[in-house]
Amino acid sequence: MTPLDWLLEPLRYEFMLRGLVTAMLVGVTCAVVGCYVVLRGMAFLGDAVSHAILPGVAVAYLLRGNLLIGGLAAGLIVALTIAAISRRGRVREDTAIGVVFSGALALGVGLMSTIRTYSTDLVHVLFGNVLGVTDSDIVLTAALAAIVLVVVAVLFKELLLVSFDPIMASAVGMPVGLINSVLLVLIAVTIVVSIQSVGIGLVAAMLVTPAATANLLVRRLTPMMAVAAAIGALSAIVGLYASYYLGIASGPAIVLACTACFAAAYAFAGRSVSRPAVRPAESPRA
Repeated sequence: MTPLDWLLEPLRYEFMLRGLVTAMLVGVTCAVVGCYVVLRGMAFLGDAVSHAILPGVAVAYLLRGNLLIGGLAAGLIVALTIAAISRRGRVREDTAIGVVFSGALALGVGLMSTIRTYSTDLVHVLFGNVLGVTDSDIVLTAALAAIVLVVVAVLFKELLLVSFDPIMASAVGMPVGLINSVLLVLIAVTIVVSIQSVGIGLVAAMLVTPAATANLLVRRLTPMMAVAAAIGALSAIVGLYASYYLGIASGPAIVLACTACFAAAYAFAGRSVSRPAVRPAESPRA
């Protein structure tokens, strides 16, 4: 088999083409939003919200509805609840995340336990099944990804200032609480977009790893997003090809490809001239 045949062989199948498009959409969207997650030290939030959407998925399954829409509804509720609790100032954001995450996760597990066949019917929600996406799934994923990326582009300066210098943002009159709520909603939507590809159990890795890798290589936020998006898309392609030729699950393969990119970047950054990564306290230019 020639290298060209090796590249084209998987693309003969429609499920591979659909999976490739979906995985690349997820890789790019997660990477862009993940830059804010990494720079603000919110990795725990991504993991928490991903597990907290279980009630919505379970309810959608019980009602025979769309699992992604159910997860989206639950993700929005969880994100807005966390924002409302932490905005009052009486409870720290990480504490609010822990409380809401635990309650939502318990509710989701409780609902799933009432479904006798949940261990087989909902396993793709936990571990992903990108090769099983339908045309309607692609349309929904693309629409949600487009909304997330457009909002990030429109509110780029506001999100940048609030992330790096919230005190300055408040001093110039920006609605810091509202912008933080928007970011939480973006994270929730991004997580829902990723369910079909990598599953609830691995989505946090897609949010964190490409962005963390880019943070090792560049200083400014805009190039960081571009590099992270490229890493996310490349990992999706490599992971799907590995899944096809090695016979392993697609979600873990994609995440392992991201992890390999991080390991390579970490080794490269360690050998190169010292280059500080982007930090919230630096207030760098975009």
